[in-house]
Amino acid sequence: MIYTVTLNPALDRTISIKNINSDDCNRIENEQLYAGGKGIDVSKVLTKFGVKNKALGFVGGFAGEELEGLLINEGIACDFVRIAGRTRTNIIVNDIGANTQTLFNAKGPTITAYELMQLIHKIENLADPAYVIISGSLPLGVNPEIYRKIIEIVKGKGAKVILDTDGEALLVGMQERPNIIKPNIHELSRLAGRPLESMDSVVEAATNLRERGIEIVLVSMGSKGILMISDSGRYLVQPPAVEAKNKIGAGDSAVAGFAFGLSTGKDVVLSLTYAVAAGTATILQAGTALCNLEDFHNLQTKLTPQKV
Repeated sequence: MIYTVTLNPALDRTISIKNINSDDCNRIENEQLYAGGKGIDVSKVLTKFGVKNKALGFVGGFAGEELEGLLINEGIACDFVRIAGRTRTNIIVNDIGANTQTLFNAKGPTITAYELMQLIHKIENLADPAYVIISGSLPLGVNPEIYRKIIEIVKGKGAKVILDTDGEALLVGMQERPNIIKPNIHELSRLAGRPLESMDSVVEAATNLRERGIEIVLVSMGSKGILMISDSGRYLVQPPAVEAKNKIGAGDSAVAGFAFGLSTGKDVVLSLTYAVAAGTATILQAGTALCNLEDFHNLQTKLTPQKV
């Protein structure tokens, strides 16, 4: 079983407007509501791939009820901790005329110590975890230590861990040596404390992270592809040039694609092509929709790993 952990999920309200005019009435052309959050996006893509998984995290209030209902209607298994606060709602505005996308991310609710312990007890009782994917930002009231604690618990149960977060949460989580981490190029630059302007500098920074006891380091670099540093070597897979309709969820889809490959017995290099195909397939979708299987399969057959 694969479990995803999203501590700060959200309802994503996507609004499309033909041309946004300041200080004037703007009429909405289209409006959609999605269950959002990095780990939740991973669960959505894994479900599309037919991989059994369960989404964990915190939900609260009407927005939390709606988020869980949306997931159930997509066939995604959930086991959330109910909190007193209200699940956040993010706003995504698509300007159709300008072909731009603007995100307004809410902070979210404050998690109490009691609610946090409810999640820890839930994780302590996970049944047969093969992979645990921990993604996203921390909610208010939660110390980055929670990521280290979750990794400690699930590794003790024999699970492999993928950690996809940023800043102090990533640094603290790495203390417990997750099996796989996936910083993007900006997150890796912040960890390195300098701009990474060449492939050699990216490889060096990623290698330094791996030397801290991480088995696999994946670095997503947008249209430049994904770099992987592992025992199998250093590989780069670059996607074909495509018209990007949406960038939200591409990194989460890449994590899902990599986990899909590993969980079905593929080697890490082939799994890397799955990651790039899934991420690229997502940017072909409008709004905050995620990759579809036809695009994924068409893209994956065209990808060639390169040694770097």
